[in-house]
Amino acid sequence: SNTLVATDTALRLADYVVTEAGFGADLGAEKFFDIKCRKGGLEPSAAVLVATIRALKMNGGVPKDQLGAENVAAVEAGCANLGRHIENLAKFGVPVVVAINHFTADSEAEVAAVEAFCEARGVKAVLATHWAEGGQGTQKLAEVVSELVEGGSSRFAPLYPDDMPL
Repeated sequence: SNTLVATDTALRLADYVVTEAGFGADLGAEKFFDIKCRKGGLEPSAAVLVATIRALKMNGGVPKDQLGAENVAAVEAGCANLGRHIENLAKFGVPVVVAINHFTADSEAEVAAVEAFCEARGVKAVLATHWAEGGQGTQKLAEVVSELVEGGSSRFAPLYPDDMPL
C-alpha cells in the first residue's frame, strides 16, 4: 500500500482515490483494511478484486504451458479461489466488483464463466482491457465502481478490535 500521507493528499485533490493494496485479498486487502484504514481513519467505499483467466485456470489445475488453450471447466474450478476472495472482502462490509484483467488468449466462454460465477454471488464482473485500449478499456469498470460508491452500501469495519490481544 502507499503511505497514509499519499492517500490523504489524494483525498484532498480528487473525488475518488484508488489504492492498489497489494497482492491478494488475503494479504494486501487484509493489511490495507485492518492496518492502514484503521490507523488512518479511512473508510473505503468499495473494493475492486482483480482476477485473470490465466490465474483461475492455474487454480483449476491447468499447467503453465497449457494456459493459452481454452478450458472453461478449469476456469470454473478455479473460481472457487475467486469466490473465497469475494467472501473475505465482503466480511469487511465493502461492496466488491471483480475486474477481469483481460489477456489475448482469454476466450469469450471463459470470460462468460467468470461473469456468471460472480453474478450468482451478487457481484459484478467487468472485463478490463486497459492494456490494449488505455483508459477506454476500464471505463465500464470505473462506472461500476462509481455506482457502488454512490450507492452508499459500504459498512466498512475492521475484522477485529484494535485492543484485541494476540
